[in-house]
Amino acid sequence: MRHPLPFTAPALLAPMEGVTEPCFRELVLARNPPTHLGGTFTEFVRVVDHPVPKTVLRRHLGARGELATRAARRNDETTAAVGLQLMGSDLVAVEATAAHAAELGVALLDLNFGCPARGATSTCAGSALLRTPQRVAELVRTAVRGVQDRLPVTAKIRAGYDDDANLEQLARAAEDGGASLLTVHCRTRAEGYRSDAVDWSRIERAVRAVSIPVCGNGGVDSHADIERMRMRTGAAFAMIGRGALRDPWIFCGREVDFDTARAFLAEYFDTLVTRGSFAPAGALARSKQLVHYFRAGGVVESLGGPKAWLAETDPTRFRARLAVAPSPVRDETTGVGK
Repeated sequence: MRHPLPFTAPALLAPMEGVTEPCFRELVLARNPPTHLGGTFTEFVRVVDHPVPKTVLRRHLGARGELATRAARRNDETTAAVGLQLMGSDLVAVEATAAHAAELGVALLDLNFGCPARGATSTCAGSALLRTPQRVAELVRTAVRGVQDRLPVTAKIRAGYDDDANLEQLARAAEDGGASLLTVHCRTRAEGYRSDAVDWSRIERAVRAVSIPVCGNGGVDSHADIERMRMRTGAAFAMIGRGALRDPWIFCGREVDFDTARAFLAEYFDTLVTRGSFAPAGALARSKQLVHYFRAGGVVESLGGPKAWLAETDPTRFRARLAVAPSPVRDETTGVGK
């Protein structure tokens, strides 16, 4: 049985390792209504050779994830869904972890077949599984069995491992395994995240190959791109990753000013410390990772550009920079920052 998807809008926040932990997700959800941001995902939970305990899964979901879980139980369409993503290749461990997720009542369970990191491929997980479509089908089928028909299981793939020759076969493997949704990152594992490798025709090929809904991922850099991708490819959903790091308001299309963008970065740092239990040094590392991409409101560029921010090694000075950063001088006749 394929379950209805719990998303409240066609645009979804992508799962990103080291980024979409609860603090970042909750700040983005708070700034984009569920009519524009239809759902988010945890960063992947690595499943190795034993089931992941429910306490660990709860930690990845966070408080907002728990709220979304309760909303999913009562079919509440006013709260964006939070999906739990797993990455692993051990069938027994994946099935038992999927069962734990179902017992927690998560909105949906996603399987990662796209992570190109060496740590994933060396353990035959993530994008390494793209070389064997039958294993993709087997793992999806295993997760479906684990959730015991209580929630949708979805799958996220790349367009291929070294090339896209097996894209249709991979798409059908996920469908045959029982996936309720297939997300296709339009780059191959070999292409990584190269901007010149964006090829939405691969998403269109996947749409034609399967009967389940497809979510396109890759190359969505603006609010307008969300609908542009869906219209061009036939995808039911559009997933945004680095575009949301550049502009957390990409889902609703709001253009924010300097102070609003600065407040987001400041709140992110503070939330990591107060609610995410990060030490200041850890909050600094996470914030610098975000600053590397962040372009909203001209905040980063106003004080020397990304390099100046990334060179900061002291958490207190980094946080102070956010507190005292001046708004750009604006030309009152044109409204454009000088």
